[in-house]
Amino acid sequence: MGAVTARDRLLAVVVAVLWGANFIAIHVGLEHFRPLFLAGLRMLVLAVPTVLLVPRPRVPLRWLVGYGLGFGTVQFLFLFLGMYAGMPTGLASLVLQASGPFTLVLGALLLRERVTPRQWAGIGVAVVGLGCIAVVRAQSAALLPVVLTLLGALGWAAGNLCSRLAQRDGDAVNPLHLTLWMTVVPPVPLLAASAVVEGPGAWGDVVTTVTPDGVAGLLALVYLSLVATVLAAGIWTGLLRRYPAGLVAPHSLLVPVVGMSLATVLLGERPSVTELVAGAVVVGGVLVASAPARRRVEVTV
Repeated sequence: MGAVTARDRLLAVVVAVLWGANFIAIHVGLEHFRPLFLAGLRMLVLAVPTVLLVPRPRVPLRWLVGYGLGFGTVQFLFLFLGMYAGMPTGLASLVLQASGPFTLVLGALLLRERVTPRQWAGIGVAVVGLGCIAVVRAQSAALLPVVLTLLGALGWAAGNLCSRLAQRDGDAVNPLHLTLWMTVVPPVPLLAASAVVEGPGAWGDVVTTVTPDGVAGLLALVYLSLVATVLAAGIWTGLLRRYPAGLVAPHSLLVPVVGMSLATVLLGERPSVTELVAGAVVVGGVLVASAPARRRVEVTV
């Protein structure tokens, strides 16, 4: 597979913007729903029409289930719990992007994907930037929310690899259909966890949102389900089908730049100068890791 085309690079940036705004939607949604219930409901509203209307992609069941458990269940279970436990919105968008390095490493270890020294260097630069911001922000955040969000990032990385394997071993896989069928897996474990941890009263949150004061919660749910899951994840799945995980995953490191910027403007979170500089380092690392390799030009005399 060759270098990422300009069109697909733009699509990856669009996904980063949509997922950056996703954290604002989660923040709003958690003001109206309990975390585990919100995560399960987000998938349930897509799973029901998917089973009824969308043909199941012809992929091995183990990879479809793995995709749903990693990307749709583990990621959002721990992310929502982390934010509910006090993880600031901007910091959550940053820490979750540990999925980029996780995906790169898992792809190299489990799929034997070749990682060039330039990619390792770019990821290393980006991780340094992420680490600097995490150190600054972690001083005012409890350790548990950070750990929960990191577990969510690991789930995202595992889901990335499973979606790639599903498309590799499947037959004429439609990325959108694969993304939609991924949502069939998470509702049962997430809503079961909600029933045990949050109790049946969590369903009462739905009733309270059907009021003028609850419109924001419903809009957040729509964004989380349709925009962040169907549109953005569908594009992301298509990119993972066309390119090795190491070329696609670094673009996810642009998400915290968008997430922290929106958190500053909309929620009043104020990043420090160190965080802004580190954010620029993250962008630089992404560009290094995902830039096309230079062709060697032989000169004859």
